[in-house]
Amino acid sequence: MEMFNHRLNTYIDSWMGPRDQRVRGWLLLDDYPPTFALTVAYLLIVWMGPKYMKNRQPFSCRGLLVVYNLGLTLLSLYMFCELVNGMWQGNYNFFCQNTHSVGEADTKIINVLWWYYFSKLIEFMDTFFFILRKNNHQITFLHVYHHASMLNIWWFVMNWVPCGHSYFGASLNSFIHVLMYSYYGLSAIPALRPYLWWKKYITQGQLIQFVMTMTQTSCAVVWPCGFPMGWLYFQISYMVTLIALFSNFYIQTYQKQGAFRRKEHQNGSAAAMNGHSNGVSPAEDLTRRKLRVD
Repeated sequence: MEMFNHRLNTYIDSWMGPRDQRVRGWLLLDDYPPTFALTVAYLLIVWMGPKYMKNRQPFSCRGLLVVYNLGLTLLSLYMFCELVNGMWQGNYNFFCQNTHSVGEADTKIINVLWWYYFSKLIEFMDTFFFILRKNNHQITFLHVYHHASMLNIWWFVMNWVPCGHSYFGASLNSFIHVLMYSYYGLSAIPALRPYLWWKKYITQGQLIQFVMTMTQTSCAVVWPCGFPMGWLYFQISYMVTLIALFSNFYIQTYQKQGAFRRKEHQNGSAAAMNGHSNGVSPAEDLTRRKLRVD
C-alpha cells in the first residue's frame, strides 16, 4: 500500500506541481486514497442503503438530528468567524490573494480550512440520516454530487492552495451552513416547526453564494496576483454546475409549488369537493415532499 501511495503521489505531483509543505503530515492530507475510499464507501451506502431499508421501519433519529445539526451549526459558525478574523488580520485582498503573502494570517486560514475540508466528511451523515429515515426522495443527484465532490475537491485545495484566494467560498459557505443546519436542527423539534420561516431563503442564499464566489474568482483572473490560474478556472466551472443544479432545484421546489397552490386556490380542491381528501390536501402532500438541499 505504501508503494501504491508513493506512485500515486508522484503521478499527482507531476500533474499538479509541488504541494504546499505547510500541510505536510496533517490528518488525511498526505495521501489521496483515504479520501477517495471514503467517497466510494459513501456512494456504496447511497446505493445499498435504501435497498437495505426497503422492508424495514424508518428510524426517527430525532434526538440525534438535533445534536448533529447543532454541532454542525457551531462548527460552521466557528469556521466563519475564524476565516473572517484571519482575512481581517492578514488584510486579504478581495480581488486576488496569493497563498504565500501574510505569514501568521495564512497559517490561521490554513488551520480553519482543514476543518472545512474535514466537515465535508462529517456532512456525509446528511445522506445517511435520509436513508435511515427512508426519505429517499431527498437523495437527489444534486445532493449526492455536491457531497461527494466537495470532499475530494477540498483534498486537492488543501494540498496545493490551502489559503489565499481559497478563503472566500469557504467563508460564504460556512455562513450559509449556519443558517441551514440551525434550521434543520430546530425543525427536528415538532413544536418549533411553525416558527421556522427561512427555509426558502437558504436556497436563495446558496445561489447568491455561488454567484459571489464565481465573481470573486473571476476577479483574480482579470487582476492576477500569482494565485494559480488553473484553480481559478476550475472553481468557476464548478460554480457554474452548482448554479445550474441549484437553480433547477429552486424552480422545481418553490416556483412550481407556488403556481400549484395558486391554481388550487382558484379552482378549489376536487378531492375536498367530493369529500375524499383522505386527510391530506395536494398542497400539504407537496410540502411534505419538499427536498432538502445542502
